[in-house]
Amino acid sequence: MGNCWGAKIKAESPSHSAFASGMNSKYGSREGKVFSSCSSKASVPPTPRSEDEILQSSNVKSFTFNELKTATRNFRPDSVLGEGGFGSVFKGWVDEHTFAPTKPGTGMVIAVKKLNQDGYQGHREWLTEVNYLGQLSHPNLVKLIGYCVEDEQRLLVYEFMQRGSLENHLFRRSSSVQPLSWNIRMKIALGAAKGLAFLHSDEAKVIYRDFKASNVLLDSNYNAKLSDFGLAKDGPTGDKSHVSTRVMGTHGYAAPEYLATGHLTTKSDVYSFGVVLLEMLSGRRSLDRNRPTGEHNLVDWARPYLASKRKIFRVLDNRLGAQYPLAAAQKASMLAFQCLSQDAKYRPTMDQVVTALEEIQYTKGMEPNLQRGQRSCSQSINSNSHRPRPRSKEEPGTEKVAYPRPSASPLYT
Repeated sequence: MGNCWGAKIKAESPSHSAFASGMNSKYGSREGKVFSSCSSKASVPPTPRSEDEILQSSNVKSFTFNELKTATRNFRPDSVLGEGGFGSVFKGWVDEHTFAPTKPGTGMVIAVKKLNQDGYQGHREWLTEVNYLGQLSHPNLVKLIGYCVEDEQRLLVYEFMQRGSLENHLFRRSSSVQPLSWNIRMKIALGAAKGLAFLHSDEAKVIYRDFKASNVLLDSNYNAKLSDFGLAKDGPTGDKSHVSTRVMGTHGYAAPEYLATGHLTTKSDVYSFGVVLLEMLSGRRSLDRNRPTGEHNLVDWARPYLASKRKIFRVLDNRLGAQYPLAAAQKASMLAFQCLSQDAKYRPTMDQVVTALEEIQYTKGMEPNLQRGQRSCSQSINSNSHRPRPRSKEEPGTEKVAYPRPSASPLYT
């Protein structure tokens, strides 16, 4: 799990604005990567110069290929959790103390990402994963348990995330996938925001660069964890305001100034967070060409409504069934609007986003808008405010877990 699995993206043009098209993954995901020119500078944590230094400095286990082969029952097809152009992810079992392979159903469940043997590009992203997740630890970052490098084999071993990706819960239409409640959506948003805030902190100083719904994984209690660090970059050092790099990321999520200049900052991640928050509020993909004309690009379509208390109902997901506190929905919409500012200097920091989401989540005395179909700002928010709000329950998922597609863009340093 952890990383992403799905269709491979091929970079086709060196233009700042050129996007490569993505093929459909097993779970219907469509994504595109972009790239441009320029170099980058390293900062904290310092990136070791060699592969040996990266592997030796990581705080994770080095597995042998045979160990992972045994843990996944020889990478059996019925153990596949997700797959795509960059590799497949298999379910496996190991002893929770020794990490030795165990029989299926015993010990600790793991997710093993087995990269396709497609050359230097995949190896660089694999190494970047080990570099960052081998050093960084936070409750809202997916845990890298170990890796394997043996001959041409490159594998990554992650903790198993029972509920798969946020993308799957938002966009997969299935009787086995229940719509996320308002409370759960805000819990996920807060967890993901805390993960980004940690990466931007002085302790880490990392720019994530590829924040999207498919890279947010969920455990059994819907705690969010960030995965796929293949495109992550060290933040600027000294008096530098940005990192200059080739433009990489996913079409529909990348900040406009980053696409235009290749200048990467923490505010680039804030913009991407705003896109995902908007996806969570609306239940719509950032890009969807199956929508009516004028609604293909979610941000462009929704922006005029987000800052208006009288118009945000046009954006909110109908599957919420009006089961949400109206004032909280208005605040969340305004937060998304701020994160999506065209001018990066007007976007909040991720610490400020965390504070705002905590206020939204823990606001007291607000009654959800309970009358389905009636979405007028003239409704009284405080009517029956002393009656406790019924708590939505999510059905435990019995479906096959859908993990995010693997990142397949080249890494440039």
